[in-house]
Amino acid sequence: MRSAAILVGGLLCLLPAWPAAGWPGLPPWAGLLTGALVALTMGNPWSARTRPLVSILLAWAVAGLGAAMDLKAVVAVGLQGFGYTAVGIALTVSLGLLLGRWLAVKGTPAVLVSLGTAICGGSAIAAAAPVLQADEADTGVALATVFLLNAAALLIFPWVGHLLSLDPRAFGLWSALAIHDTSSVVGAAATFGPEALLVGTTTKLARALWIVPVTLVLGFWMSRRQDQETRPAKAKRPWFILGFLAAAALVTYLPVLQPAGQVVAAGARRLLVLTLFLLGLGFSRETLRKVGPRPLIHGLVLWLLVGVATLGAIRLGWVR
Repeated sequence: MRSAAILVGGLLCLLPAWPAAGWPGLPPWAGLLTGALVALTMGNPWSARTRPLVSILLAWAVAGLGAAMDLKAVVAVGLQGFGYTAVGIALTVSLGLLLGRWLAVKGTPAVLVSLGTAICGGSAIAAAAPVLQADEADTGVALATVFLLNAAALLIFPWVGHLLSLDPRAFGLWSALAIHDTSSVVGAAATFGPEALLVGTTTKLARALWIVPVTLVLGFWMSRRQDQETRPAKAKRPWFILGFLAAAALVTYLPVLQPAGQVVAAGARRLLVLTLFLLGLGFSRETLRKVGPRPLIHGLVLWLLVGVATLGAIRLGWVR
């Protein structure tokens, strides 16, 4: 029974979207939720086999997502907003770490949630987790926090935008700076029309490129820290980020590869859903009790502060 449930769940995660047939495909949060439900109700008899697969599949999924990026357009937008993006990421991570200390959230979940809020949600967490050597419980709780807030943003942001009579450009920019994942930015911005969608998508994709330097710095910092502490385990350097950049560069500078790039990116999104399903299988009542509700409170408070601050900066004309 348990093995059959795991197999069915894995197959559902891999099935592509077929909108014409009314099947949208499982979104990432549903993969994580499905795996967690199976683990919490039935257990995971294959835990010794599924656990090592998570970090491997995450790396391939993150690298494959780069195949859907227009590197030139994203870099152009990124250079235009380089200053406020760098300051915003630094302030958000710093604030997240301070909040984590105040709420007594242990180090790794606080770092993961802070990075997810500052850069691009689940993708940033997926890239940083193996570098920080985060265990399944910490990674899963951080991802669950981000996905829950993403779902809330799809409902709350358009309502606030209309309430405050934001113009499409301002709303697209706010969505990109304050909503975690690109998919939710697209969903929220699309309700404000083509201009909001264009601004939101390009700004968010430019922000996503900050995964590369931030994760590389994390990797070298972890490696140096462990060398100084003479620990036997070595931190994993995120070389798969180079695969992310290489995939984006290939489809950008060789346009003939763009159709294939879309296929690769679609496969990477399915692989990410499957990986999150396997990650959810690592949940147990004991690990959830050990982690507690504090990471969710931490993520919620940080998200609200970032949302209010970025909206204020846009309204005052500090961010354009």
